[in-house]
Amino acid sequence: MPVKPKRPCKQPGCRALTDDGWCDAHRPAPHARYDDRRGSAASRGYNSRWRKARETFLCRHPLCAECERQDRVTAAEVVDHIIPHRGDQALFWDTSNWQSLCRSCHSAKTAAEDGGFGNARAAPAGGGGVKV
Repeated sequence: MPVKPKRPCKQPGCRALTDDGWCDAHRPAPHARYDDRRGSAASRGYNSRWRKARETFLCRHPLCAECERQDRVTAAEVVDHIIPHRGDQALFWDTSNWQSLCRSCHSAKTAAEDGGFGNARAAPAGGGGVKV
């Protein structure tokens, strides 16, 4: 059975040959500490029950709520928690705290809340829609 040829490391200037893109010296550090703290998607409530509820919600609310506020029509792909639940199961399952968003609006909202793209992490707030 043929073996896939090794390729040079993705690190510019590194000539080490590797099977998976990075040599041991240049392999990016995993986000283990963050992931350990955060837990798996299933442990955070994103299980089969969530997938069914999400699909039902998207069928009933097929357009991005933020785009609609800006007079745009975009198909929603994500069910967002307006107020981040941060593990609170009552808030997690409160459908009045859900909104349909397109990926772009959800990414911008999440980055603003979680401190992504150089933004300061937003203080926990209790209300309002997204501000993208």
